[in-house]
Amino acid sequence: MQIKAALKSAIEILDKNDIGSPRLNAETLLMFVLERDRAYLYAHPERELSREEETRYLQAVEERRQGKPSQYITGHQEFWGLDLIVSPAVLIPRPETEHVVETVLELVGEHRRRPMKIADVGTGSGCIALALASELPGAEILALDISPQTLEIARANAARLNFAGRVTFQQSDLLSSAPQDAHYDFVVCNPPYVSEDEPEKVQRQVREFEPGVAVFAGKSGLEVYQRLIPQAKKVLKPGGWLVMEIGYSIEDAVRNLLAGWRQVRVTNDLQGIPRVLAAQKQD
Repeated sequence: MQIKAALKSAIEILDKNDIGSPRLNAETLLMFVLERDRAYLYAHPERELSREEETRYLQAVEERRQGKPSQYITGHQEFWGLDLIVSPAVLIPRPETEHVVETVLELVGEHRRRPMKIADVGTGSGCIALALASELPGAEILALDISPQTLEIARANAARLNFAGRVTFQQSDLLSSAPQDAHYDFVVCNPPYVSEDEPEKVQRQVREFEPGVAVFAGKSGLEVYQRLIPQAKKVLKPGGWLVMEIGYSIEDAVRNLLAGWRQVRVTNDLQGIPRVLAAQKQD
């Protein structure tokens, strides 16, 4: 089978099964199988796939047809320009979560090289912690997660990106294992915020393939915020910042949990949806 025929067949299969962006998915999977970039696919449309390549590609397309995210098939996802390993043990990093990183950098301002301490709660793949490490050379970062399997992926990403000496990984239920004195300049978190009673709010592939503990957060969707906010208040320095991703419909509810904090601000994503909420601890 030639490259152009393989792509055409895959696009038709994915489109017929209502897989979004079928061409992009077909290209991504073929680039993965051939270990080539997109330009190669279109520069060599008549290149014949070997039997092994064809078998691997058909298998990958079938997995995607069944709903498995392409990132779990290839084992990679880009975030903040960093190539991250991902597996079904971790939530797939989303472009929207980059707004958490942007918000921290805006709050830091021009003093990016100054020493600071940051706690990343529910680090998952390590995407936020490692993005901040890449931008803040003076930062000492503690990345926390409740899952040992998740921490293995995050540590692997730190090692691949040469940040292992800059980021410490630790198993913890939220901030329970972090130093409990007023210690941190920033606490950052992308918590689960979908109500377990409203699974229809997320895509089928998220419900069926991504870790539920990273997506669903109890009956109201606010349970993690209700626990995290008072914990963050204990570990932040006076004037320190809590920066959290929020769901599109819970801004007011999360704001109500921040009584006693100051400078509560919201960052919208590119669609104008409230995405990140930041609040400063009182001096």
